[in-house]
Amino acid sequence: MTRLLVAATRRGIVLLACAAACHSGTSASTSAATPGSVALFDGTSLGAFDTFIRGEGLNVDTTHLFRVENGEVHVTGVGFGYFVTKRSFRNFRLHAEFKWGDSTYLERRGKARDSGILYHVQGPNKVWPRSLELQIQEGATGDLWITDSAGANDRSGTRHVSRPGNGVLVARFGKGAWQDVIDYRDPNGEVERPRGEWNDVELVVRGDTARHFVNGKLMNEVTHLFPAEGKILFQSEGAELFFRNIRVDPLD
Repeated sequence: MTRLLVAATRRGIVLLACAAACHSGTSASTSAATPGSVALFDGTSLGAFDTFIRGEGLNVDTTHLFRVENGEVHVTGVGFGYFVTKRSFRNFRLHAEFKWGDSTYLERRGKARDSGILYHVQGPNKVWPRSLELQIQEGATGDLWITDSAGANDRSGTRHVSRPGNGVLVARFGKGAWQDVIDYRDPNGEVERPRGEWNDVELVVRGDTARHFVNGKLMNEVTHLFPAEGKILFQSEGAELFFRNIRVDPLD
């Protein structure tokens, strides 16, 4: 998520680049479902979700920003909002696959394709609610955003708390210089596959620790999470993309 919260957002950013040693590690899970898995998206409907769209509100999608096509969720990107689970989660493994489409729109036209998976979502529906985020963005997938008074500790133990209406960034491990331009690739070695190919993302939350995996590689880890539980949402943020195979494995 490139913040579209208030003008002061970027002034509040903390950008942390972890040492190269932090970049090691592979996913502790596989893409196979486990007993007790919850298929959040069954390929036919968004029945497990509500939608919220800026300028329209809850469960009003007159422009079909979110479309179920060919067993996938097609996010057109022509608007800002999200589809969000109706129930809350804690202690879980979330698996999803995404790929980018072609275009960018509105405030994000010509900029790096942008989306995200927000978790431990609490509070009223808005763009964007209190939460932690597994960022999905060209050159930055695996970043962590801490939004709207949420908080977490990075690997060094430093505490980061965002102000109301703002966001704080904890960069993914080994992240290089980043530019907010379309088709951007990390010069330090991009973990995301080329546009048009499917990417696997996994979010593992156990106790007070969250880990972000991108295509099997550990890209971020934070502890002492606030909020400690909540809903999960998938963003539309001015870029076309597709999601499929969205499921949650309880870890209780």
